[in-house]
Order: sequence, then C-alpha cells, then structure tokens
Amino acid sequence: MQKEHKDAANRNAPKSDGEKARGIIVIVCNYNDDMRLHTSHRAGDRFVVAVREICGSLPLLLPALGFGADLDMLLDNIDGVILTGGASNVHPRHYDGGEVRDKSLLDDRRDGVALEVTRACVERNVPLFGICRGIQEMNVALGGSLHQYMHEQPNHFDHRRPREKPIEVQMGPRQRITLTPGGTLQGLANGANQVMVNTLHAQGIDRLAPSLVVEALADDGMIEAVRVAESPTFSIGVQWHAEYRTEEHDFYRALFEAFGDAVAEHAAARTKGASIGRVA
Repeated sequence: MQKEHKDAANRNAPKSDGEKARGIIVIVCNYNDDMRLHTSHRAGDRFVVAVREICGSLPLLLPALGFGADLDMLLDNIDGVILTGGASNVHPRHYDGGEVRDKSLLDDRRDGVALEVTRACVERNVPLFGICRGIQEMNVALGGSLHQYMHEQPNHFDHRRPREKPIEVQMGPRQRITLTPGGTLQGLANGANQVMVNTLHAQGIDRLAPSLVVEALADDGMIEAVRVAESPTFSIGVQWHAEYRTEEHDFYRALFEAFGDAVAEHAAARTKGASIGRVA
C-alpha cells in the first residue's frame, strides 16, 4: 500500500521541486479519544496529499480547539479550508434534530470548529471545500438539517459502505449521481449529465440551507453536492470521498484542481493586500 500511495502521489504532482506553494489550505481535524488516555487531532493522509500534490498548496492542520478571538487572525493568513470526512456525525442539537441515536459517534470539538469556520469562510469569501461530513457541516452551519439515518427514510437507498466487501469495492464508484444542468460540477465533469461516485455515509441532507443550491442528486433524490449560491469563489460540498484515488478519477481530481485555482487566486489577492498594508 505504501508503494501504491507514493506512485499515486507522483502521478498527481503538478509542482516541480522547490516551486512555491499556491497558498495555504487549512484542513480541519477530527478529535479522537481512544478511551486509553491517548487523544489526538487527526486528518486523513489523502486530504494532505491532495492539497499538496493536486492543489499545489501548503496543507495546514487545524486542531479541533475553540477559536476565541483567533478566527479572524487565522483567516487573515490562509487561502482555503477543507472540511474533511470522518467517522463521527454532527451533533443533532445543531439542527434541532432530536435525540442522539444510541450508535451515533459524535465529535463536539470538531463541530465547534467546523461550523464556526464554515460561516466565517462564507462571510469572508474564503474558498471552502466540504467532503462527506464536510458537506453536512456546511448545510448545518448555514441553517439546514440532516437525516440521522438515510436508509430509514422512505424511498431512500442505503448509502453506507458495504463493510463485508474488499476495500476497493467499499471505496469504489458504486453510485450514479445526476449533475445540475449548467452547474459548476457539470462544468468540471466536461459537460456530463451523470457520473459515478463512491458512497460511504449513513447521514445526509434533509432540509437544504437557504444559501445553498443543489449541484448533484443521487437516483433516490438525495442531495449529493451543493454550492454556496452567492459566493464569488469555490464554495462547494460533496457527499462522496473525492480525495480517494484521484489518480484514477478525473472528476475527483478536477474538483481539487478547481479548488486549488481558487485558493491560488485568493493567495495572490491576500499577498497583494498585505504588501500595501491591508488584507484583501
């Protein structure tokens, strides 16, 4: 697996050695407590590799800690944010979702960081990319709600990963989605109406946040991708794991390339602003 990962990274690399990074991208971490007095702040390696090798940016891991007065300072010095996937779910108290289900894994610390930074990114036009849990955080942060268990909803498929299958099947493109005509994602898919993606989630969007528009739907009508409607920059969430095997999936890679371009544009404006004593 290590050799495969290195080969993939090399195929993805658009940057030459020594080339300056195209901006700074914050990757929001999950907070992990393994119940043995060892805690950690974690982000998957695939997100880090995608930021560095596809976006061409410098990845910066953001611990799941509160901001206090530091949020503006953070956003003054970065150019994009990725809300990663994770094993935990957004706590239903953030969207009036009722009681927590018995088997629902939560991450209050991540909730506190991700929801706040999402709203701040939208307000300040900082490029934002939400993946899996990340699209759910975007929806909740901006006033939407979630289904705690999609497969229990009438007329919806079971979108969870088939854990009894090999990992290649679990993470493979098992689901067809339909792209919104004329939308951003259809442009990134070279005009295709439908694409195949992976599906690994139990929760999903119920009530769409007022400031979001749909970019893709699954065959059962579930929202698979959204965009902040009035944002002048890349501000998109996808329900599938777009960071997985980008060297094999042009559409996944195109998402990171578009995000990286937006980050580079933001970095150029920020650097120009700083050079004359202000932040763009």
